[in-house]
Amino acid sequence: MNGIRELPERVFKFIEEGVVSEFATVSQAGVPIDTPTYYFPSEDMGTIDVATGLSYPAKAERARRNPKIGLLIEGGVDEPVVAIRGMAAVRDADLQQNAERYISETGFDRISFGLDWAAARRAVWYWTRIIVEVMPERIMWWDTPAAMDGPPQLWNASPGTVFPKSDPKPAGETSPPSNWRQEVWRESAQVAIYRGAPAHLTLCDSDGFPMPIRARSLDLLDDGFRVTVPLAAPWKSDGNATLTFEGVETFVGQASAEGDAVMLRVERALPVLPGMRDATQVLRPNDEVYGNLMPRLLQEIRRRAQPIPKIPEQLPAPTRMAQLRRTRMAHGAPVTRINSSKRSH
Repeated sequence: MNGIRELPERVFKFIEEGVVSEFATVSQAGVPIDTPTYYFPSEDMGTIDVATGLSYPAKAERARRNPKIGLLIEGGVDEPVVAIRGMAAVRDADLQQNAERYISETGFDRISFGLDWAAARRAVWYWTRIIVEVMPERIMWWDTPAAMDGPPQLWNASPGTVFPKSDPKPAGETSPPSNWRQEVWRESAQVAIYRGAPAHLTLCDSDGFPMPIRARSLDLLDDGFRVTVPLAAPWKSDGNATLTFEGVETFVGQASAEGDAVMLRVERALPVLPGMRDATQVLRPNDEVYGNLMPRLLQEIRRRAQPIPKIPEQLPAPTRMAQLRRTRMAHGAPVTRINSSKRSH
């Protein structure tokens, strides 16, 4: 039996039915980068999986290079908060299978904006996916967000657990990143604060796992942010860090503990993929966005010596857990922005 089933039923079901996680990877420079990402566990709950478009593979390549991953799954004020340390395995050896699974797990209604499936299926730059499987190494949870000033409850994988390995890295160089406009960090910060978007601060813990945590409050300063987080934040409070607002505005800098807060001195803001500012660009990109995505897709396809997947003419039936997620959303469960075409993918 899968060890994660040892969790209390309430926590297990919360993970099984969840929709979006804060998904954090570590860059080659040691910077933890968090992106809210639609997740979909394997049927046996052995792995908690996410996906990224082949047209923006950076997040998957970070996971292939450094498999230490952090996930944060949140819900309402009366629901658990779950932080997961996991080991990633990147799956891109069968892009056709990935596309079919991704569509079955996610559907397209939340990003359709009036498109029917006959039109939406043409967006091969979006449906061609790399899947990242994350096997939990440690799970920490609190009964509610208000409980996060106290220590978490813990589940650890059994000693000797064998974690899966990624598919081999494709030959050749990763396609160069798109040349999106560089943000002026203070202007971008003011926009984020004006939007009232939730913010998540991410640092690495003492074992090198990137762990996102939701900010309780923050202040914009001349050189960065003063961020208040729960006392039980699962990381050390010093070092490379990022602060992201729903994966749209993201700020990179150095964090240090200062009293009961964390000071983030910002070095730069990351560029924002247009599809994050305007989700209609995901399936119906303008000429500039399309002109950035398609060349990258074709280069990554060539690296893998695979054809562009054939997107099914009929919308595939949702999986069992996709149905659970739809029911959760239909009942008004709080979810973060759902848009998997993110800058950090």
